[in-house]
Amino acid sequence: MLRKSLQILTLAGLLASSVSGFSQILEPVKWEFEKEWLDDDELHILIKASIETNWYLYGLGIPEGGPIPTSVQFDASADFELLGRTQEVTVPEIKHDPFFDMELPLFSNEAVFRQRIRILSDRQLNLSGFVEFMSCDDERCLPPQEREFELHIAARGDFSETVPGDASSEAVEDIPRKEDQTEDISEPDAQGTGIPATGLDETAGFAVDDEAERRSLWIFFFIAFAGGLAGLLTPCVFPMIPMTVSFFMQKQSGRLNAVINALVFGISIIAIYSGLGLLVSLTSVGAGIANQLTSHWIPNLIFFLLFLVFAASFFGMFEITLPGSLASKSDSKAESGGFLGSFFMALTLVIVSLSCVGPIVGALLVEAATGTGSQPVIGMFGFSLAFALPFTLLAIFPSWLDKLPKSGGWLNSVKVVLGFIVLAFSLKFLSVIDQTYHLGILPRDVFLAVWIILFTMLGFYLLGKIKFAHDSDLPYISVPRLALAITSFSFVLWMIPGMFGAPLKSIAWILPPQHTLSLDIRAAIRDAGLSGGSRAELCEEPRYADFLHLPHGLQGYFDLEQGLECAREQNKPVFLDFVGHACANCKEMEARVWSDPRVLQRLRDDFIIVALYVDDRTRLPEKEWIVSGFDGRVKNTIGSRNLDYQMSTFNTNTQPFYALVDAEETLLNNPRGYNLNIDAFVDFLDTALENFHGR
Repeated sequence: MLRKSLQILTLAGLLASSVSGFSQILEPVKWEFEKEWLDDDELHILIKASIETNWYLYGLGIPEGGPIPTSVQFDASADFELLGRTQEVTVPEIKHDPFFDMELPLFSNEAVFRQRIRILSDRQLNLSGFVEFMSCDDERCLPPQEREFELHIAARGDFSETVPGDASSEAVEDIPRKEDQTEDISEPDAQGTGIPATGLDETAGFAVDDEAERRSLWIFFFIAFAGGLAGLLTPCVFPMIPMTVSFFMQKQSGRLNAVINALVFGISIIAIYSGLGLLVSLTSVGAGIANQLTSHWIPNLIFFLLFLVFAASFFGMFEITLPGSLASKSDSKAESGGFLGSFFMALTLVIVSLSCVGPIVGALLVEAATGTGSQPVIGMFGFSLAFALPFTLLAIFPSWLDKLPKSGGWLNSVKVVLGFIVLAFSLKFLSVIDQTYHLGILPRDVFLAVWIILFTMLGFYLLGKIKFAHDSDLPYISVPRLALAITSFSFVLWMIPGMFGAPLKSIAWILPPQHTLSLDIRAAIRDAGLSGGSRAELCEEPRYADFLHLPHGLQGYFDLEQGLECAREQNKPVFLDFVGHACANCKEMEARVWSDPRVLQRLRDDFIIVALYVDDRTRLPEKEWIVSGFDGRVKNTIGSRNLDYQMSTFNTNTQPFYALVDAEETLLNNPRGYNLNIDAFVDFLDTALENFHGR
């Protein structure tokens, strides 16, 4: 049983590592198109699909009520005619599809289709069209997609360039479909962006960003680990430590058996929480889904209200209890003993502890959903590792129990402190709603004022000046409480200048934008210093400037076409900033990197800044709606249109994402994402400027 548990954990780890790749756009089917002459006026068009492992492609003939079948559409022309229907050269497998509960023709690994045509013209022609298809794996299906193609056909009778079966037969890679596609298609770059190639080193572009992402994951792991340690000190969990350890020391046939059961118990806790993280990963990796979850008002309002409820419970207003039947059933099975009993003991602990650690777990999962696909798994693994480790070690070394502090009133104090923190963090969800929908109800100074009051009250509580319902009498102040009170009051004093414009870089990721301050002394001084004419002038008033703003007094545009037009007029490169109201990393980049004088000077003087908000819910006029070439859906808000442009052009949906292009949207160097290395960011800007002026 122990070996089997370890195998399950290993499998979960492998799944977690595979999920990390889902932060990019899924494209499991690649297409190639070839022509094969049969005689002087007839030829075959071969459509070849390369399918990734574990994925499958649907065949041509699908019964009614099934998925979208694969189909090949040719643009009408008087220069040729189709002879018969498109045929399947590769024979599909007939398998039961669990998604549609039908027996369907499926292709794995590869598929080849063939269409016979007759040339009716004596001149050269371009044969074009598109393939519509749908692909699935064992766990999900992608929406129907289209891939365009174009083949150059020689004049009738001149087919010496290719013969049937000749290895020199022309192959054309599929071209991403775009609304403004022209006949002159530039070669996609090595990143698959579809932007004209510039001769750049495409393999080095994201090396620094990948390293930064790994560092970010490690930081998130340690934050989650600290959250697990904090969860141990809650009243729902800490008293269960000696009870749980005694469970493993009783009814055991020997010391070795007790140790093995303790290990199974710890591994089970990790597996349960990591499984929860894996579930979040698998449901949030779809392009744009995490964006919807983290920026829409409904989930944010739900989390805000839940955190208020948890805070009220922690302060002693009422007790949150999960359905007793859940814990009772798992606890009764734990009494059976053995490895299965250890698992159900772990499940009981998880169920009972959720009433206290729910806000910690929820906060970790919400933050993880905005990162890479593997982040929820990593977060839950870090949390559960810290959570399970003391139980497991104490079960192996029970003599350590004597060194633990006894349960008492201090546990309720931990719960109240957690209540203050949960209440403060709840404002983040309300702030996201406010920023995304431009309600103006929670500006930066109001947010800070609430935090200043909360952490002042926390300091007085730690000093014993405030008492809640279940608190014990406090005859004296212990040194740890005094240290925490000093920390809380120091944090309050540090935040006060932020009411008047101090950047507060350490917590900028959670605060509303700087421009929402009622009184920003730093901005007034900065604007006065730029009043002499050093401020870069824009070509025209930016669209959406009444509710969208750039940080640090920078000027720019929030509409792509408007920014590109100004770049042509001023002959400047364009700084594309894919950003989100709910993007914590975007705010941190702006606070820590953009604020550097070298970066600010370059952004202000040398670039046309175009900030494209991917989560803004402002509805566009109907004439500006687009049908996505990426997923075929209508994009009718500022955010959805910008996110579609990012995904279809740069093959990624992560923020922040920075791309430097010229007015024709040609890349000037390799794009980059979240990275707090200021020198590297300056080099990123300088390299683009050199490439722009050196052409």
